[in-house]
Amino acid sequence: MIKELLQFTEKGLYCPAGNFYLDPWKPVDYAIITHAHSDHAHAGSKKYFCHTLTKPILQLRLGEGIYQATEWNQTHFINGVKVSLHPAGHIIGSSQVRVEYKGEVWVFTGDYKTEDDGISGAYECVKCNTFITESTFGLPIYKWKPQQQIYADIQNWVLQNKQQEKTSVIIAYSLGKAQRVLTALQPITDTVYVHGAIYNMQQVMDALGYKFINVKRITPETTKQELKNAIVIAPPSADGTAWMKKFTPYRVGICSGWMQVRGNQRRRNADKGFVLSDHCDWDGLVSSVKATGAEKVFVTHGFQAAFSKYLCEIGIEADEVKTQYGNEEDTAVDDKIELL
Repeated sequence: MIKELLQFTEKGLYCPAGNFYLDPWKPVDYAIITHAHSDHAHAGSKKYFCHTLTKPILQLRLGEGIYQATEWNQTHFINGVKVSLHPAGHIIGSSQVRVEYKGEVWVFTGDYKTEDDGISGAYECVKCNTFITESTFGLPIYKWKPQQQIYADIQNWVLQNKQQEKTSVIIAYSLGKAQRVLTALQPITDTVYVHGAIYNMQQVMDALGYKFINVKRITPETTKQELKNAIVIAPPSADGTAWMKKFTPYRVGICSGWMQVRGNQRRRNADKGFVLSDHCDWDGLVSSVKATGAEKVFVTHGFQAAFSKYLCEIGIEADEVKTQYGNEEDTAVDDKIELL
């Protein structure tokens, strides 16, 4: 048995047998990338390996480079180590990485969610000896409502705002959340106005063959009359800035798992909070860990101390690991990249 098939190093998660890294946060020779959020995909590596749908998003965010793309469930050998990608359900193209060597199997999830959102690929449980899981919402208080119920809440809120002659500004992360919001809005409109970061990302989605409702980029030439009673999607980086003044009178709705906690909506000065997350809730995390049959679990970013403690209490050996992964909603890095 290989005790350390994957190692946690100062550059990121490293496979010594295969001489490659998974989602490294420093430049390396060979980086396998789970998905294109900026806390998991960094510029500067010599070669990237990722899912086919992730490749053009990485090219948008990281620039030109050497990218090797593959489909889910296809086997590759890297220096004798067996590697395959499997659906993570987090965002479009997001993947878990299965690594096998001399009969030992490790799975790295990156970020994931177990509810099928209809656009990101349904999460696939992968059996393994060791499972590396996130814990962004690794507390029992985080329990998501079904997606369709949240979508209905968004639709009703927008229609109420329109009746009151107010523009609806929905704050949603440009990669992942924005695409789900566009899907939610499809039954009630055929056009949505968007921030430049979201517009640029939608151009990539269009090229990939995804069919969302029409988006119009908001520019200095966009008039207040055009935006009257309109629906606007903006990234978190735009919230509270002078850019928002053009929409007056407007109401703000924030889509985030953090809206589950009372007080976050008030602290964010939002008129409405929609608990829409691209991560597992507590039940999703627990059920996923159990389903893998893993003998050992490493818990990364989020509430890793609490979640790893709980796993130990129910008889699953678990340790928390400090990484540089975090909550992408807390950073505006990606939005700035997309505007370049």
